[in-house]
Amino acid sequence: MRSKNPESYLIQLALSAVMTALVAMATFMVQIPNPPTGGYINFGDIMIFVSALAFGPIVGGIAGSFGSFISDIVSGYGYFAPFTFVVKGTEGVLAGLISNKRNMSRDVVAVIIAGAEMIIGYFLAEFFPLQYGWAALTEVPGNVSQILVGGIIGIPIAIIIRKRLPEILKY
Repeated sequence: MRSKNPESYLIQLALSAVMTALVAMATFMVQIPNPPTGGYINFGDIMIFVSALAFGPIVGGIAGSFGSFISDIVSGYGYFAPFTFVVKGTEGVLAGLISNKRNMSRDVVAVIIAGAEMIIGYFLAEFFPLQYGWAALTEVPGNVSQILVGGIIGIPIAIIIRKRLPEILKY
C-alpha cells in the first residue's frame, strides 16, 4: 500500500480475507477430477488473478495460498493442500509483483509467468513427492486451461476494479 498507517493494514487484512473466501469458493464450486493423479481442474485462478492484479502481491499471495488450501481441505484433497498452499500462494505473489496496475500488457505477462509457475509447481509436486511419475503430465492440459480462463476472465475484472476503487484501496 502507499502509506504504512494502521488503517492501510486493516484494509489490506480485510481485502485478504474477502479475496481468500472468493478464491476458496471459485475453487470449490467447479471441480473436474483428473483420475490419474487425483487432482482437479477448477476456476480458482480467476480469483487469484483478480486478487493479485487488483490488490497486489500480498493480497494475491494470501488469497491464493489460503483460499486454495481451504478448498483442498474441504473437498477431501488434503494430500494436495500443502503443495497447493505453496504453489498457489507463489502464483498470487508473482502475478501481483509483475503487474504494474497500469496497463493490460503487464497483466498478461503477469498471468503467463505466474501461470507457468503454477503448471511447473504442480507437475513437480505430483511427479516427485506425490510420486505419480509421468501421470503428472495428465494435469498439464487442465492447468493450462485454468490459466487461460483465469487470465481471460480475471484480467478484465481486475482492470474494472482498479478503475472503480476509491483511492484508499489502491496500491
